[in-house]
Amino acid sequence: MAQLGLLTLGDHVQLLVNALSPERDHAPVFKLFTPDANATWLISECDPDDPDRLFGLCDLGLGFPELGWVSLKEIEGVRGKLGLPVERDSSFVGDKPLSAYVTEAHQLGRIQV
Repeated sequence: MAQLGLLTLGDHVQLLVNALSPERDHAPVFKLFTPDANATWLISECDPDDPDRLFGLCDLGLGFPELGWVSLKEIEGVRGKLGLPVERDSSFVGDKPLSAYVTEAHQLGRIQV
């Protein structure tokens, strides 16, 4: 599948499908992370009117993971301590609803997958 920055065309399609679905608790479509810091994002959908707005579990490594909206352009601009850009975890498979990841992250104070 063609890669469009951090996401594939298939990712964009699945994010839109999830956003337009009446179901609200989707498994994350992908995981992004900083290889030289502790930031992690598990993204499950996007805003159909603005594909730059992504929804998911966001953890900046400060001990307070939260559910919310984030800008893909802003994520792409994030750099870790060594200046490395955000990467996509190509081995990640969302195998449970986002709410399960949220519960675990709140218990641990971080996303652990």
